[in-house]
Amino acid sequence: MTSTITTPPRFGIMTAPMHVSYEDVLRVWREADGIPRIEHAWLFDHLMPIGGDPDGPVHEGWTLLSALAAQTRRLRLGLLVTSNRFRPPAVLAKIATTVDIVSGGRLDFGIGVGSRPHPPEARREYPAHGLAFTPPAQAVESLAEACALIRRLWTAAEPFDFHGSHHQLTGAFANPKPVQRPHPPILIGGRSAAALRVTAEHADLWNIPGGDIEDCVRRSALLDRYCTEIGRDPAEIIRSVHLPVSYDRPETTRAAMAEALEAGFRHIVLGLPAPFPEGVAHWVAEELIAKEA
Repeated sequence: MTSTITTPPRFGIMTAPMHVSYEDVLRVWREADGIPRIEHAWLFDHLMPIGGDPDGPVHEGWTLLSALAAQTRRLRLGLLVTSNRFRPPAVLAKIATTVDIVSGGRLDFGIGVGSRPHPPEARREYPAHGLAFTPPAQAVESLAEACALIRRLWTAAEPFDFHGSHHQLTGAFANPKPVQRPHPPILIGGRSAAALRVTAEHADLWNIPGGDIEDCVRRSALLDRYCTEIGRDPAEIIRSVHLPVSYDRPETTRAAMAEALEAGFRHIVLGLPAPFPEGVAHWVAEELIAKEA
Protein backbone atom coordinates (compact mmCIF):
# COMPACT_ATOMS: atom_id res chain seq x y z
CA MET A 1 0.00 0.00 0.00
CA THR A 2 2.97 2.32 -0.30
CA SER A 3 1.18 4.25 -3.07
CA THR A 4 -1.49 5.38 -0.57
CA ILE A 5 0.85 6.43 2.25
CA THR A 6 1.11 10.04 1.01
CA THR A 7 -2.67 10.54 1.11
CA PRO A 8 -3.51 12.86 4.03
CA PRO A 9 -5.33 10.95 6.78
CA ARG A 10 -9.03 11.56 7.32
CA PHE A 11 -10.47 10.91 10.76
CA GLY A 12 -14.09 10.23 11.67
CA ILE A 13 -16.34 8.75 14.32
CA MET A 14 -18.84 5.92 14.49
CA THR A 15 -21.81 6.02 16.87
CA ALA A 16 -23.56 2.65 16.93
CA PRO A 17 -27.27 3.50 17.26
CA MET A 18 -28.06 0.89 19.91
CA HIS A 19 -28.75 1.44 23.60
CA VAL A 20 -28.81 5.18 22.92
CA SER A 21 -31.48 7.76 22.14
CA TYR A 22 -31.82 9.82 18.98
CA GLU A 23 -30.99 12.88 21.09
CA ASP A 24 -27.74 11.23 22.25
CA VAL A 25 -26.55 10.55 18.72
CA LEU A 26 -27.69 13.96 17.45
CA ARG A 27 -25.76 15.71 20.22
CA VAL A 28 -22.51 13.99 19.26
CA TRP A 29 -22.97 14.55 15.52
CA ARG A 30 -23.82 18.24 15.91
CA GLU A 31 -20.74 18.71 18.06
CA ALA A 32 -18.55 16.84 15.57
CA ASP A 33 -20.00 18.86 12.69
CA GLY A 34 -18.34 21.94 14.14
CA ILE A 35 -14.88 20.33 14.52
CA PRO A 36 -12.86 20.38 11.26
CA ARG A 37 -10.50 17.61 12.44
CA ILE A 38 -13.47 15.20 12.39
CA GLU A 39 -14.30 14.78 8.70
CA HIS A 40 -16.79 11.91 8.65
CA ALA A 41 -19.36 10.18 10.85
CA TRP A 42 -21.00 6.75 10.66
CA LEU A 43 -23.82 4.60 11.97
CA PHE A 44 -24.17 0.83 11.63
CA ASP A 45 -26.91 -1.24 9.99
CA HIS A 46 -28.48 -3.67 12.45
CA LEU A 47 -32.14 -4.19 13.29
CA MET A 48 -31.53 -5.67 16.75
CA PRO A 49 -28.75 -5.07 19.29
CA ILE A 50 -25.54 -7.02 18.70
CA GLY A 51 -24.22 -6.32 22.18
CA GLY A 52 -25.50 -5.57 25.64
CA ASP A 53 -29.19 -6.12 26.40
CA PRO A 54 -30.48 -8.19 23.44
CA ASP A 55 -33.93 -6.66 23.90
CA GLY A 56 -32.67 -3.09 24.16
CA PRO A 57 -33.33 -0.27 21.68
CA VAL A 58 -31.70 0.04 18.27
CA HIS A 59 -32.56 2.56 15.57
CA GLU A 60 -32.86 1.78 11.85
CA GLY A 61 -29.71 3.08 10.21
CA TRP A 62 -30.84 4.76 6.99
CA THR A 63 -33.80 6.52 8.61
CA LEU A 64 -31.56 7.88 11.35
CA LEU A 65 -28.87 8.82 8.84
CA SER A 66 -31.34 10.94 6.87
CA ALA A 67 -32.39 12.75 10.06
CA LEU A 68 -28.75 13.43 10.96
CA ALA A 69 -28.00 14.57 7.41
CA ALA A 70 -30.68 17.23 7.81
CA GLN A 71 -29.19 18.35 11.14
CA THR A 72 -25.55 18.67 10.00
CA ARG A 73 -23.81 20.76 7.36
CA ARG A 74 -20.23 19.57 6.88
CA LEU A 75 -19.60 15.96 7.92
CA ARG A 76 -19.45 13.26 5.31
CA LEU A 77 -21.72 10.49 6.50
CA GLY A 78 -22.77 6.90 5.92
CA LEU A 79 -23.48 3.45 7.30
CA LEU A 80 -20.61 1.16 8.20
CA VAL A 81 -21.92 -0.83 6.47
CA THR A 82 -25.32 -1.47 4.93
CA SER A 83 -26.35 -5.13 4.91
CA ASN A 84 -27.06 -6.10 1.31
CA ARG A 85 -29.33 -8.82 2.71
CA PHE A 86 -31.76 -6.27 4.21
CA ARG A 87 -33.06 -4.32 1.19
CA PRO A 88 -33.50 -4.90 -2.55
CA PRO A 89 -30.75 -2.99 -4.36
CA ALA A 90 -33.08 -0.75 -6.36
CA VAL A 91 -34.87 0.29 -3.17
CA LEU A 92 -31.52 0.85 -1.47
CA ALA A 93 -30.35 3.01 -4.38
CA LYS A 94 -33.44 5.20 -3.94
CA ILE A 95 -32.91 5.45 -0.17
CA ALA A 96 -29.25 6.39 -0.61
CA THR A 97 -30.05 8.98 -3.27
CA THR A 98 -32.53 10.60 -0.91
CA VAL A 99 -29.89 10.84 1.83
CA ASP A 100 -27.36 12.28 -0.61
CA ILE A 101 -29.89 14.96 -1.57
CA VAL A 102 -30.87 15.71 2.03
CA SER A 103 -27.18 16.05 2.97
CA GLY A 104 -26.30 18.23 -0.01
CA GLY A 105 -23.97 15.61 -1.47
CA ARG A 106 -22.16 14.30 1.62
CA LEU A 107 -23.00 10.59 1.46
CA ASP A 108 -20.34 7.90 1.44
CA PHE A 109 -22.27 4.78 0.45
CA GLY A 110 -21.16 1.91 2.68
CA ILE A 111 -22.29 -1.60 1.80
CA GLY A 112 -21.29 -5.18 2.55
CA VAL A 113 -22.51 -8.74 2.30
CA GLY A 114 -24.42 -8.44 5.59
CA SER A 115 -24.15 -9.79 9.10
CA ARG A 116 -22.12 -12.93 9.56
CA PRO A 117 -23.44 -15.56 11.98
CA HIS A 118 -20.91 -14.41 14.58
CA PRO A 119 -21.72 -13.01 17.03
CA PRO A 120 -24.98 -14.99 17.21
CA GLU A 121 -26.87 -11.79 18.03
CA ALA A 122 -26.24 -10.61 14.47
CA ARG A 123 -27.88 -13.71 12.99
CA ARG A 124 -31.19 -13.55 14.88
CA GLU A 125 -32.31 -10.29 13.28
CA TYR A 126 -32.97 -12.04 9.97
CA PRO A 127 -35.73 -14.49 11.03
CA ALA A 128 -37.02 -11.84 13.45
CA HIS A 129 -37.75 -9.58 10.46
CA GLY A 130 -38.70 -12.20 7.89
CA LEU A 131 -35.43 -11.80 6.00
CA ALA A 132 -33.53 -14.60 4.31
CA PHE A 133 -29.99 -15.30 5.51
CA THR A 134 -28.52 -16.52 2.23
CA PRO A 135 -25.40 -18.72 2.22
CA PRO A 136 -22.10 -16.82 2.03
CA ALA A 137 -21.22 -17.66 -1.58
CA GLN A 138 -24.63 -16.58 -2.82
CA ALA A 139 -24.55 -13.49 -0.62
CA VAL A 140 -21.25 -12.34 -2.17
CA GLU A 141 -22.60 -12.89 -5.68
CA SER A 142 -25.68 -10.87 -4.72
CA LEU A 143 -23.46 -8.05 -3.41
CA ALA A 144 -21.57 -7.87 -6.71
CA GLU A 145 -24.83 -7.63 -8.66
CA ALA A 146 -26.20 -5.06 -6.21
CA CYS A 147 -23.16 -2.81 -6.59
CA ALA A 148 -23.43 -2.91 -10.38
CA LEU A 149 -27.18 -2.27 -10.26
CA ILE A 150 -26.99 0.60 -7.81
CA ARG A 151 -24.27 2.37 -9.78
CA ARG A 152 -26.28 1.92 -12.98
CA LEU A 153 -29.45 3.26 -11.37
CA TRP A 154 -27.52 6.30 -10.17
CA THR A 155 -26.11 7.06 -13.63
CA ALA A 156 -28.44 5.62 -16.32
CA ALA A 157 -30.20 8.16 -18.51
CA GLU A 158 -32.79 5.66 -19.74
CA PRO A 159 -34.76 2.78 -18.18
CA PHE A 160 -33.12 -0.65 -18.41
CA ASP A 161 -33.76 -4.31 -17.65
CA PHE A 162 -31.44 -6.44 -15.58
CA HIS A 163 -31.56 -10.22 -15.41
CA GLY A 164 -28.95 -11.50 -12.98
CA SER A 165 -28.64 -14.64 -10.93
CA HIS A 166 -29.94 -12.93 -7.79
CA HIS A 167 -31.68 -9.75 -8.93
CA GLN A 168 -34.10 -9.13 -11.79
CA LEU A 169 -35.39 -5.69 -12.74
CA THR A 170 -37.70 -4.63 -15.54
CA GLY A 171 -37.91 -1.02 -16.63
CA ALA A 172 -35.53 0.08 -13.87
CA PHE A 173 -34.95 3.80 -13.63
CA ALA A 174 -34.04 6.21 -10.85
CA ASN A 175 -35.08 9.84 -10.76
CA PRO A 176 -33.78 12.05 -9.18
CA LYS A 177 -30.10 11.23 -9.34
CA PRO A 178 -27.69 11.74 -6.44
CA VAL A 179 -26.14 15.17 -5.95
CA GLN A 180 -22.64 13.71 -6.27
CA ARG A 181 -21.55 12.92 -9.80
CA PRO A 182 -21.12 10.46 -11.25
CA HIS A 183 -22.32 8.94 -7.95
CA PRO A 184 -21.54 8.89 -4.22
CA PRO A 185 -18.29 7.15 -3.30
CA ILE A 186 -18.82 3.43 -2.68
CA LEU A 187 -17.28 1.95 0.45
CA ILE A 188 -17.31 -1.83 0.73
CA GLY A 189 -16.68 -3.47 4.07
CA GLY A 190 -15.39 -7.02 4.35
CA ARG A 191 -12.37 -9.23 4.86
CA SER A 192 -13.06 -12.50 3.02
CA ALA A 193 -11.26 -13.19 -0.25
CA ALA A 194 -14.58 -13.30 -2.12
CA ALA A 195 -15.66 -9.94 -0.71
CA LEU A 196 -12.29 -8.44 -1.59
CA ARG A 197 -12.76 -9.46 -5.23
CA VAL A 198 -16.02 -7.49 -5.27
CA THR A 199 -14.22 -4.61 -3.57
CA ALA A 200 -11.52 -4.57 -6.23
CA GLU A 201 -14.14 -4.19 -8.95
CA HIS A 202 -16.60 -1.78 -7.38
CA ALA A 203 -15.21 0.16 -4.39
CA ASP A 204 -13.76 3.64 -3.95
CA LEU A 205 -13.01 2.87 -0.29
CA TRP A 206 -12.48 -0.41 1.56
CA ASN A 207 -13.12 -0.80 5.29
CA ILE A 208 -12.02 -3.52 7.66
CA PRO A 209 -12.42 -3.79 11.45
CA GLY A 210 -9.14 -3.20 13.25
CA GLY A 211 -7.73 -5.23 16.10
CA ASP A 212 -5.26 -7.39 14.22
CA ILE A 213 -3.26 -4.98 12.09
CA GLU A 214 -1.13 -7.76 10.60
CA ASP A 215 -4.26 -9.43 9.26
CA CYS A 216 -5.50 -6.06 7.96
CA VAL A 217 -2.22 -5.63 6.07
CA ARG A 218 -2.48 -9.14 4.59
CA ARG A 219 -6.05 -8.48 3.45
CA SER A 220 -4.98 -5.17 1.94
CA ALA A 221 -2.19 -6.90 0.01
CA LEU A 222 -4.74 -9.40 -1.29
CA LEU A 223 -6.93 -6.51 -2.42
CA ASP A 224 -3.91 -5.05 -4.22
CA ARG A 225 -3.48 -8.36 -6.02
CA TYR A 226 -7.11 -8.57 -7.09
CA CYS A 227 -6.98 -5.00 -8.38
CA THR A 228 -3.89 -5.79 -10.43
CA GLU A 229 -5.53 -8.90 -11.88
CA ILE A 230 -8.41 -6.83 -13.30
CA GLY A 231 -6.16 -3.99 -14.46
CA ARG A 232 -7.08 -1.50 -11.75
CA ASP A 233 -4.59 0.67 -9.87
CA PRO A 234 -4.79 -0.43 -6.21
CA ALA A 235 -4.14 3.18 -5.14
CA GLU A 236 -7.60 4.09 -6.43
CA ILE A 237 -9.14 2.38 -3.38
CA ILE A 238 -8.72 4.26 -0.11
CA ARG A 239 -7.98 1.94 2.82
CA SER A 240 -10.27 2.47 5.81
CA VAL A 241 -10.17 0.87 9.26
CA HIS A 242 -12.58 0.91 12.19
CA LEU A 243 -10.85 1.22 15.57
CA PRO A 244 -12.61 0.98 18.95
CA VAL A 245 -12.06 3.93 21.28
CA SER A 246 -11.16 3.57 24.94
CA TYR A 247 -12.20 6.57 27.04
CA ASP A 248 -10.19 5.31 30.03
CA ARG A 249 -7.04 4.41 28.11
CA PRO A 250 -6.70 6.83 25.18
CA GLU A 251 -3.06 5.85 24.78
CA THR A 252 -4.15 2.40 23.54
CA THR A 253 -6.40 4.01 20.94
CA ARG A 254 -3.62 6.36 19.86
CA ALA A 255 -1.25 3.42 19.51
CA ALA A 256 -3.76 1.59 17.30
CA MET A 257 -4.23 4.73 15.20
CA ALA A 258 -0.49 5.13 14.72
CA GLU A 259 -0.13 1.49 13.74
CA ALA A 260 -2.95 1.75 11.20
CA LEU A 261 -1.57 4.95 9.69
CA GLU A 262 1.89 3.41 9.40
CA ALA A 263 0.35 0.42 7.62
CA GLY A 264 -1.24 2.67 5.01
CA PHE A 265 -4.79 3.04 6.31
CA ARG A 266 -5.58 6.70 5.74
CA HIS A 267 -9.32 6.68 6.52
CA ILE A 268 -9.71 6.13 10.26
CA VAL A 269 -13.12 5.49 11.83
CA LEU A 270 -13.08 5.79 15.63
CA GLY A 271 -15.85 3.75 17.22
CA LEU A 272 -17.32 5.56 20.23
CA PRO A 273 -18.78 3.29 22.93
CA ALA A 274 -22.07 4.29 24.51
CA PRO A 275 -22.99 6.11 26.64
CA PHE A 276 -21.38 9.08 24.94
CA PRO A 277 -19.75 11.47 27.44
CA GLU A 278 -20.52 15.17 27.23
CA GLY A 279 -18.05 16.85 24.89
CA VAL A 280 -16.89 13.52 23.46
CA ALA A 281 -16.29 14.89 19.95
CA HIS A 282 -13.99 17.61 21.30
CA TRP A 283 -12.24 14.95 23.39
CA VAL A 284 -11.69 12.82 20.28
CA ALA A 285 -10.28 15.78 18.36
CA GLU A 286 -7.95 16.89 21.14
CA GLU A 287 -6.88 13.64 22.78
CA LEU A 288 -6.79 11.32 19.78
CA ILE A 289 -6.71 13.04 16.40
CA ALA A 290 -4.54 16.06 17.27
CA LYS A 291 -1.88 13.81 18.77
CA GLU A 292 -1.72 11.39 15.84
CA ALA A 293 -2.47 13.49 12.77
